[in-house]
Amino acid sequence: MPATFRCCLPSPTAAEEAPGALDPPASLDLSSSPGAHGAASAPGRTAADGHGALAPPLPAGLYVIPTPIGNLGDITLRAADTLRRVSLLLAEDTRHTRKLLNHLGVRHLQLLSCHDHNEKMRLGGVLQRLQAGEAVGLVSDAGMPGISDPGHEVVAAAIAAGVRVEVLPGPCAFVTALVGSGLPTDNFTFVGFLPPKSGARRKALERLASTPGTLVLYAPPHGLGSVLRDCAEVLGGGRRCCVAREVSKLHEEYFRSTLEGALREFTEVREPRGEICLLIEGAGDGDSFTAGGGGSAAADPGAVERVLRELLSGGMPVSSAVKEVVANLGANKKQAYAAALRLSASLGKGGQ
Repeated sequence: MPATFRCCLPSPTAAEEAPGALDPPASLDLSSSPGAHGAASAPGRTAADGHGALAPPLPAGLYVIPTPIGNLGDITLRAADTLRRVSLLLAEDTRHTRKLLNHLGVRHLQLLSCHDHNEKMRLGGVLQRLQAGEAVGLVSDAGMPGISDPGHEVVAAAIAAGVRVEVLPGPCAFVTALVGSGLPTDNFTFVGFLPPKSGARRKALERLASTPGTLVLYAPPHGLGSVLRDCAEVLGGGRRCCVAREVSKLHEEYFRSTLEGALREFTEVREPRGEICLLIEGAGDGDSFTAGGGGSAAADPGAVERVLRELLSGGMPVSSAVKEVVANLGANKKQAYAAALRLSASLGKGGQ
């Protein structure tokens, strides 16, 4: 069942894409990982603080530790310090996590697998160690545990048992993708993965069709075409969207278009690859779409210009951008072409 939560931020009281080259993510060969997980350390294990002195032991409790979503250099100082000082670490995939620990120089830490298929089975033993006074860490393969990843059951059980739970801030793929998409960030709904079957997926989308604010979804690369097709048909093909791929990794990409444009791109032009976050314009964020696909008969000039600017900024040729807004927003072709030429010239001179 897809996870859904809403976030609405107050509007401010007062009145991208040219990122620098990304450094390739650090990587380590898993074959160098030790076969054994190492012996369990005593509760309150200490670690060097970077100056040779030992840091004080961690208080007993569950530490939820976000980990990099692609680039090992994104680990925070606090997360690295906590990983060195817990006595037990629950990991979605121990082999994957061992790679991160080796990168940090953490060699003697007990790892225990905790994933979708065994999380509930682990609760008894984990709670016993927490109540005995140990500091226990929780990580997923990437990002924040519990967000479309294992972790919720452990956190809920610890809270119910009166155990101290500390959640560290850190990497989360959908938050990064949302900001980079260019879509509104003051009001959004995180949906997670939609149902894999089209019928259930379309019903879920029908419930989301009138939701204000940006819709944030995860999608598997092999199923992106089907997801985009259902989104275009149920939500309207003219809705702006962004397909964020491989966020924080070497081949990071933000493809900004409409749902119809993204559908054509990833079904007719190229095959989608990598980890994908799909962000879709919410109901009421623009008058550039109608439910059931296609654009309105009289397109809003402001919406047309906004979409043209985003398409051209993303590298789409003028003719292709004009076709997009004519087909999906119902724009007048002559007016759209004139606006596209003007915007293209402005962008070519460094305009935003």
